[in-house]
Amino acid sequence: MRGIFYVFLFVLSALIGLFVGSFSSLGWFFGSLLGVGFGALGVGLGHLLSKTSLPSLLGGIGGVLSFWVLAKAFEGLCPDWIRFFLYLTLLATGAIVGTRKGPEFKAFFKKGEVLATPKILDTSAIIDGRIADICETGFIEGSLLIPQFVLKELQYIADLPDPVRRSRGRRGLDILSRLQKHSKAPVRIIEEDYPEIKEVDLKLIELARRKGGKIITNDYNLNKIAKLHGIDVLNVNELSQALRPVVLPGESLRIQVIKEGKEPEQGVGYLEDGTMVVVEDGKRLIGQEVEITVTSVLQTPSGRIIFGREKS
Repeated sequence: MRGIFYVFLFVLSALIGLFVGSFSSLGWFFGSLLGVGFGALGVGLGHLLSKTSLPSLLGGIGGVLSFWVLAKAFEGLCPDWIRFFLYLTLLATGAIVGTRKGPEFKAFFKKGEVLATPKILDTSAIIDGRIADICETGFIEGSLLIPQFVLKELQYIADLPDPVRRSRGRRGLDILSRLQKHSKAPVRIIEEDYPEIKEVDLKLIELARRKGGKIITNDYNLNKIAKLHGIDVLNVNELSQALRPVVLPGESLRIQVIKEGKEPEQGVGYLEDGTMVVVEDGKRLIGQEVEITVTSVLQTPSGRIIFGREKS
């Protein structure tokens, strides 16, 4: 469809050039050539500009308008036929940019979606599911973008013969449905794809670069690669760690001791957020819910470990 549109623009440019050349000193042949040349220039500029983010594009339009005002001051120095072909170039450029950026301009006037930085969801964040809870609270501003290639990956996982992976894929699709129904941030499925890029992670990075957006993920490798490319990442795991309640030595906790610890006579339980609690002399308390006094808190690369003993 896009190829047909380009051919139409070239043919239209050639016909207009032929018409203008027939009524000027150029002649119909050179007029047609110039028409095609300026049409190609417009298509090239449109293709280039369509890859930029909307804020960058708006800045570019401001620059073009400034140049246009400057060019008007020298209008008498430019023959009419040259000015006409310049107008033709701008027409082709506007046609390409308008078809590519139309959805973003539409979103601009719809609940201010583009005023906030768009957030791009990756497969791991969708399957994880916590993003749905976050979006329902209203903490996420701006639109949530779900690329078509992420949907395809979810559908592929949901169709796998492995029951565990198939279950994860179907959970991801259920989370998407929940997001569309209950998220306070607008959810948009977008068609952008980059066939020349094979890896989904690199496609996400390229999409974020072009949209001026951030990636929401809990994938460690994607997090690192995106930051190397200068893309901002919102990591669900890091958010979860930051929101864990602060526990200080001397405070009391009530937990269920569920298993033995690594050291003799230790018992282990967990808080609701998954934080491990090690109870000294707690082996005898396995299976019981007890109140403990916190003695120390250890921060590790994988999270926090709370140490305590039964409250006397």
